[in-house]
Amino acid sequence: HNFNPFRDTNPKAAAEERYKALGGGPPRLFASPDGIHWRLVRPEPVLTDGPHDSQNLAFWDPQRRLYVAYARFFANGVRHIRTATSEDFVHWSPSQPIDLGKAPPEHLYTNAITPYFRAPHMYVGFPMRFVETRKLAAGHPYPGVSDGVFISSRDGLHFDRRFLEAFIRPDFGMENWTDRTNLPTWGVVQTGSAEMSVYWVEHFRHPTVRLRRGTLRLDGFTSVRAAPSGGEFITRPLRFQGTRLELNFQTSAPGGLRIAVLDQEGKEFPGLGLADCPEIYGNEIDRIVAWKQGDNLGRLADQAIRLRFVMRDADLYAIRFVP
Repeated sequence: HNFNPFRDTNPKAAAEERYKALGGGPPRLFASPDGIHWRLVRPEPVLTDGPHDSQNLAFWDPQRRLYVAYARFFANGVRHIRTATSEDFVHWSPSQPIDLGKAPPEHLYTNAITPYFRAPHMYVGFPMRFVETRKLAAGHPYPGVSDGVFISSRDGLHFDRRFLEAFIRPDFGMENWTDRTNLPTWGVVQTGSAEMSVYWVEHFRHPTVRLRRGTLRLDGFTSVRAAPSGGEFITRPLRFQGTRLELNFQTSAPGGLRIAVLDQEGKEFPGLGLADCPEIYGNEIDRIVAWKQGDNLGRLADQAIRLRFVMRDADLYAIRFVP
Protein backbone atom coordinates (compact mmCIF):
# COMPACT_ATOMS: atom_id res chain seq x y z
CA HIS A 1 0.00 0.00 0.00
CA ASN A 2 1.16 3.58 -0.85
CA PHE A 3 4.46 2.49 -2.46
CA ASN A 4 6.13 5.71 -3.72
CA PRO A 5 9.36 5.22 -5.69
CA PHE A 6 11.80 7.86 -6.94
CA ARG A 7 15.02 7.91 -8.91
CA ASP A 8 17.84 8.85 -6.53
CA THR A 9 20.03 11.58 -8.04
CA ASN A 10 22.42 11.59 -5.07
CA PRO A 11 25.87 11.20 -6.72
CA LYS A 12 26.93 8.99 -3.81
CA ALA A 13 24.03 6.57 -4.22
CA ALA A 14 25.11 3.00 -4.88
CA ALA A 15 24.23 1.57 -8.30
CA GLU A 16 22.14 -1.18 -6.69
CA GLU A 17 20.11 1.53 -4.92
CA ARG A 18 19.61 3.98 -7.78
CA TYR A 19 15.86 3.80 -7.14
CA LYS A 20 14.40 4.15 -3.67
CA ALA A 21 10.94 4.20 -2.14
CA LEU A 22 8.85 4.52 0.98
CA GLY A 23 6.04 2.00 1.26
CA GLY A 24 3.62 0.51 3.74
CA GLY A 25 2.39 1.74 7.05
CA PRO A 26 4.42 2.62 9.00
CA PRO A 27 6.65 3.31 5.97
CA ARG A 28 9.56 0.99 5.25
CA LEU A 29 12.53 1.65 3.01
CA PHE A 30 12.99 -0.10 -0.34
CA ALA A 31 15.74 0.07 -2.97
CA SER A 32 16.22 -1.11 -6.56
CA PRO A 33 18.92 -0.94 -9.25
CA ASP A 34 16.42 -0.58 -12.09
CA GLY A 35 13.02 0.45 -10.69
CA ILE A 36 11.65 -3.06 -11.32
CA HIS A 37 13.38 -5.44 -8.92
CA TRP A 38 13.05 -4.23 -5.32
CA ARG A 39 14.37 -5.29 -1.94
CA LEU A 40 13.56 -4.21 1.60
CA VAL A 41 16.48 -2.11 2.91
CA ARG A 42 15.70 -2.84 6.55
CA PRO A 43 12.80 -4.48 8.36
CA GLU A 44 12.30 -1.66 10.84
CA PRO A 45 9.88 1.10 9.76
CA VAL A 46 10.70 4.80 9.73
CA LEU A 47 8.54 7.87 10.34
CA THR A 48 6.59 5.93 12.94
CA ASP A 49 5.02 8.91 14.72
CA GLY A 50 1.68 9.22 12.94
CA PRO A 51 -0.93 7.59 10.67
CA HIS A 52 0.39 6.20 7.41
CA ASP A 53 -2.51 5.32 5.08
CA SER A 54 -1.57 8.01 2.60
CA GLN A 55 0.92 8.94 -0.09
CA ASN A 56 4.00 9.32 2.09
CA LEU A 57 6.98 10.27 -0.07
CA ALA A 58 10.70 11.02 -0.08
CA PHE A 59 13.28 12.42 -2.50
CA TRP A 60 16.91 13.58 -2.69
CA ASP A 61 17.31 17.36 -2.49
CA PRO A 62 20.59 18.37 -4.22
CA GLN A 63 20.39 21.91 -2.82
CA ARG A 64 20.20 20.80 0.82
CA ARG A 65 22.15 17.57 0.16
CA LEU A 66 19.64 15.60 2.19
CA TYR A 67 16.88 13.09 1.67
CA VAL A 68 13.58 14.75 2.54
CA ALA A 69 10.34 12.97 3.44
CA TYR A 70 6.76 14.20 3.82
CA ALA A 71 4.06 12.18 5.52
CA ARG A 72 0.62 12.50 7.02
CA PHE A 73 -0.27 13.06 10.67
CA PHE A 74 -2.86 14.78 12.87
CA ALA A 75 -2.37 18.18 14.52
CA ASN A 76 -5.06 19.00 17.08
CA GLY A 77 -7.46 16.63 15.37
CA VAL A 78 -6.85 18.05 11.87
CA ARG A 79 -5.10 16.11 9.11
CA HIS A 80 -1.74 17.77 8.46
CA ILE A 81 1.71 17.20 6.92
CA ARG A 82 5.00 16.43 8.66
CA THR A 83 8.56 16.31 7.36
CA ALA A 84 11.84 14.60 8.25
CA THR A 85 15.34 14.52 6.74
CA SER A 86 18.13 11.96 6.39
CA GLU A 87 21.71 11.93 5.16
CA ASP A 88 21.67 8.25 4.19
CA PHE A 89 17.98 7.33 3.66
CA VAL A 90 18.20 4.93 6.60
CA HIS A 91 18.51 7.10 9.71
CA TRP A 92 15.91 9.87 9.85
CA SER A 93 15.46 12.94 12.01
CA PRO A 94 12.38 13.18 14.22
CA SER A 95 9.52 14.46 12.07
CA GLN A 96 8.02 17.89 12.62
CA PRO A 97 4.88 19.55 11.26
CA ILE A 98 5.23 21.90 8.34
CA ASP A 99 4.35 25.53 9.03
CA LEU A 100 1.50 26.99 6.97
CA GLY A 101 1.64 30.40 8.61
CA LYS A 102 -1.69 32.04 9.29
CA ALA A 103 -3.68 29.79 6.95
CA PRO A 104 -6.88 28.44 8.53
CA PRO A 105 -6.73 24.79 9.66
CA GLU A 106 -8.01 22.45 6.96
CA HIS A 107 -7.78 18.70 6.51
CA LEU A 108 -4.84 18.13 4.14
CA TYR A 109 -4.76 14.43 3.36
CA THR A 110 -1.83 14.01 0.98
CA ASN A 111 0.91 16.48 0.03
CA ALA A 112 2.52 15.71 -3.41
CA ILE A 113 5.47 17.96 -2.44
CA THR A 114 8.42 18.03 -4.84
CA PRO A 115 11.28 20.37 -5.82
CA TYR A 116 10.19 22.41 -8.82
CA PHE A 117 12.41 21.34 -11.73
CA ARG A 118 12.77 24.89 -13.10
CA ALA A 119 13.78 26.29 -9.69
CA PRO A 120 14.98 23.33 -7.55
CA HIS A 121 15.61 25.55 -4.53
CA MET A 122 11.81 25.84 -4.25
CA TYR A 123 9.30 23.16 -3.32
CA VAL A 124 5.77 23.04 -4.70
CA GLY A 125 3.02 20.86 -3.28
CA PHE A 126 -0.58 19.96 -4.09
CA PRO A 127 -2.26 18.65 -0.93
CA MET A 128 -5.65 17.05 -1.20
CA ARG A 129 -8.06 19.14 0.89
CA PHE A 130 -10.72 16.98 2.54
CA VAL A 131 -14.04 18.44 3.69
CA GLU A 132 -15.31 15.58 5.81
CA THR A 133 -18.64 17.16 6.79
CA ARG A 134 -20.07 17.35 3.26
CA LYS A 135 -21.87 14.65 1.30
CA LEU A 136 -23.41 15.38 -2.10
CA ALA A 137 -24.00 11.83 -3.42
CA ALA A 138 -26.81 10.47 -1.27
CA GLY A 139 -26.20 6.84 -2.24
CA HIS A 140 -22.47 6.87 -1.58
CA PRO A 141 -21.50 5.01 1.61
CA TYR A 142 -18.86 7.49 2.83
CA PRO A 143 -19.02 11.22 3.62
CA GLY A 144 -16.64 13.90 2.44
CA VAL A 145 -15.67 15.83 -0.70
CA SER A 146 -12.22 16.99 -1.71
CA ASP A 147 -10.11 19.08 -4.08
CA GLY A 148 -6.45 20.00 -4.56
CA VAL A 149 -4.71 23.11 -3.23
CA PHE A 150 -1.32 24.72 -3.88
CA ILE A 151 1.54 25.38 -1.44
CA SER A 152 5.18 26.41 -1.92
CA SER A 153 8.31 26.71 0.19
CA ARG A 154 11.91 27.88 0.04
CA ASP A 155 13.16 25.83 3.00
CA GLY A 156 10.97 22.73 3.05
CA LEU A 157 9.47 23.55 6.45
CA HIS A 158 7.70 26.91 6.13
CA PHE A 159 5.12 26.84 3.34
CA ASP A 160 3.24 29.70 1.68
CA ARG A 161 -0.50 29.00 1.80
CA ARG A 162 -1.73 32.44 0.74
CA PHE A 163 -3.75 31.00 -2.16
CA LEU A 164 -6.70 29.53 -0.28
CA GLU A 165 -8.77 28.80 -3.38
CA ALA A 166 -8.75 25.35 -4.98
CA PHE A 167 -5.96 24.62 -7.45
CA ILE A 168 -7.79 21.53 -8.77
CA ARG A 169 -11.59 21.78 -8.62
CA PRO A 170 -13.90 18.75 -8.86
CA ASP A 171 -15.09 18.16 -12.43
CA PHE A 172 -18.60 17.40 -13.69
CA GLY A 173 -20.17 14.15 -12.54
CA MET A 174 -21.23 12.90 -9.13
CA GLU A 175 -18.24 10.50 -9.12
CA ASN A 176 -16.01 13.54 -8.65
CA TRP A 177 -18.04 14.68 -5.64
CA THR A 178 -17.51 11.65 -3.40
CA ASP A 179 -14.88 11.15 -0.73
CA ARG A 180 -11.16 11.33 -1.46
CA THR A 181 -11.41 11.84 -5.19
CA ASN A 182 -9.53 14.70 -6.93
CA LEU A 183 -6.38 13.44 -5.20
CA PRO A 184 -3.25 15.04 -6.71
CA THR A 185 -0.49 12.56 -7.49
CA TRP A 186 3.18 13.18 -6.91
CA GLY A 187 5.25 15.03 -9.48
CA VAL A 188 5.29 17.87 -12.00
CA VAL A 189 6.43 16.80 -15.48
CA GLN A 190 7.55 18.93 -18.42
CA THR A 191 5.49 17.71 -21.38
CA GLY A 192 6.29 20.35 -24.00
CA SER A 193 8.64 23.21 -24.76
CA ALA A 194 6.36 25.59 -22.86
CA GLU A 195 4.12 23.10 -21.04
CA MET A 196 4.13 21.06 -17.85
CA SER A 197 1.61 18.57 -16.51
CA VAL A 198 0.17 17.62 -13.14
CA TYR A 199 -2.00 14.58 -12.47
CA TRP A 200 -4.80 13.64 -10.09
CA VAL A 201 -7.05 10.69 -9.30
CA GLU A 202 -10.73 10.95 -10.23
CA HIS A 203 -13.69 8.66 -9.37
CA PHE A 204 -12.06 7.20 -6.25
CA ARG A 205 -13.98 4.11 -4.99
CA HIS A 206 -15.83 3.86 -8.33
CA PRO A 207 -15.35 1.31 -11.15
CA THR A 208 -14.38 4.19 -13.42
CA VAL A 209 -11.42 5.29 -11.23
CA ARG A 210 -8.84 6.98 -13.44
CA LEU A 211 -5.91 9.36 -13.63
CA ARG A 212 -6.53 12.83 -15.07
CA ARG A 213 -3.83 15.05 -16.60
CA GLY A 214 -3.92 18.83 -16.37
CA THR A 215 -1.57 21.19 -18.20
CA LEU A 216 -0.01 24.52 -17.31
CA ARG A 217 2.48 26.80 -18.98
CA LEU A 218 5.95 26.54 -17.48
CA ASP A 219 6.03 28.43 -14.14
CA GLY A 220 2.26 28.87 -14.45
CA PHE A 221 1.24 27.94 -10.91
CA THR A 222 0.49 31.60 -10.13
CA SER A 223 1.02 35.01 -11.67
CA VAL A 224 1.01 38.70 -10.92
CA ARG A 225 -1.93 39.96 -13.00
CA ALA A 226 -2.65 43.53 -14.00
CA ALA A 227 -6.09 44.64 -15.19
CA PRO A 228 -6.55 46.67 -18.39
CA SER A 229 -6.61 49.78 -16.20
CA GLY A 230 -3.05 49.00 -15.15
CA GLY A 231 -1.12 48.39 -11.97
CA GLU A 232 2.38 48.15 -10.59
CA PHE A 233 4.49 46.55 -7.88
CA ILE A 234 8.04 46.76 -6.55
CA THR A 235 9.98 43.68 -5.46
CA ARG A 236 11.71 43.26 -2.16
CA PRO A 237 15.45 44.03 -2.20
CA LEU A 238 17.31 41.22 -3.94
CA ARG A 239 20.81 40.27 -5.03
CA PHE A 240 21.45 38.40 -8.23
CA GLN A 241 24.14 36.66 -10.23
CA GLY A 242 24.19 36.84 -14.00
CA THR A 243 23.98 39.64 -16.52
CA ARG A 244 20.46 39.68 -18.00
CA LEU A 245 16.88 39.65 -16.73
CA GLU A 246 14.55 37.02 -18.19
CA LEU A 247 10.74 37.12 -18.04
CA ASN A 248 7.98 34.54 -18.37
CA PHE A 249 4.94 36.66 -19.22
CA GLN A 250 1.79 37.05 -21.33
CA THR A 251 -0.11 40.17 -22.39
CA SER A 252 -3.21 40.95 -24.41
CA ALA A 253 -2.88 42.63 -27.79
CA PRO A 254 -2.97 46.18 -26.29
CA GLY A 255 -1.41 45.16 -22.95
CA GLY A 256 2.21 45.43 -21.92
CA LEU A 257 4.75 45.99 -19.18
CA ARG A 258 7.81 48.09 -18.42
CA ILE A 259 10.54 47.52 -15.85
CA ALA A 260 12.81 49.85 -13.90
CA VAL A 261 15.84 48.81 -11.85
CA LEU A 262 16.01 50.63 -8.52
CA ASP A 263 18.52 50.96 -5.73
CA GLN A 264 17.53 50.11 -2.15
CA GLU A 265 16.09 53.59 -1.63
CA GLY A 266 13.85 53.26 -4.68
CA LYS A 267 15.84 55.50 -7.02
CA GLU A 268 16.21 54.44 -10.65
CA PHE A 269 19.68 53.53 -11.87
CA PRO A 270 20.70 55.75 -14.80
CA GLY A 271 19.63 54.22 -18.10
CA LEU A 272 17.49 51.57 -16.38
CA GLY A 273 14.34 53.57 -15.63
CA LEU A 274 10.79 53.13 -16.86
CA ALA A 275 11.33 55.72 -19.59
CA ASP A 276 14.36 53.74 -20.77
CA CYS A 277 12.40 50.48 -21.15
CA PRO A 278 10.44 50.02 -24.39
CA GLU A 279 7.05 48.48 -23.65
CA ILE A 280 7.19 44.68 -23.64
CA TYR A 281 4.26 42.73 -25.02
CA GLY A 282 3.63 39.23 -26.34
CA ASN A 283 3.60 35.73 -24.84
CA GLU A 284 7.00 34.23 -24.05
CA ILE A 285 8.67 31.92 -21.55
CA ASP A 286 12.18 33.41 -21.78
CA ARG A 287 12.08 37.02 -22.96
CA ILE A 288 15.27 38.99 -22.23
CA VAL A 289 14.56 42.55 -21.06
CA ALA A 290 16.44 45.24 -22.99
CA TRP A 291 16.54 48.90 -22.08
CA LYS A 292 17.58 51.57 -24.58
CA GLN A 293 21.19 51.12 -23.46
CA GLY A 294 21.03 47.33 -23.83
CA ASP A 295 20.33 44.26 -21.71
CA ASN A 296 23.55 43.90 -19.68
CA LEU A 297 23.02 44.26 -15.92
CA GLY A 298 26.32 42.70 -14.94
CA ARG A 299 27.60 45.85 -13.23
CA LEU A 300 24.83 45.48 -10.64
CA ALA A 301 25.43 41.80 -9.84
CA ASP A 302 25.73 41.04 -6.11
CA GLN A 303 24.33 44.47 -5.23
CA ALA A 304 21.01 44.97 -3.47
CA ILE A 305 18.48 46.14 -6.06
CA ARG A 306 14.73 46.28 -6.49
CA LEU A 307 12.65 45.89 -9.63
CA ARG A 308 9.61 48.02 -10.42
CA PHE A 309 7.04 46.52 -12.79
CA VAL A 310 4.37 48.71 -14.39
CA MET A 311 1.82 46.53 -16.20
CA ARG A 312 -1.56 46.57 -17.91
CA ASP A 313 -3.65 43.62 -19.05
CA ALA A 314 -0.70 41.31 -18.44
CA ASP A 315 0.43 38.30 -16.41
CA LEU A 316 3.94 37.91 -15.04
CA TYR A 317 4.69 34.29 -14.14
CA ALA A 318 8.39 34.30 -13.29
CA ILE A 319 11.62 36.25 -13.46
CA ARG A 320 15.20 35.08 -13.27
CA PHE A 321 18.68 36.35 -14.03
CA VAL A 322 20.73 34.48 -16.61
CA PRO A 323 24.34 34.77 -17.88
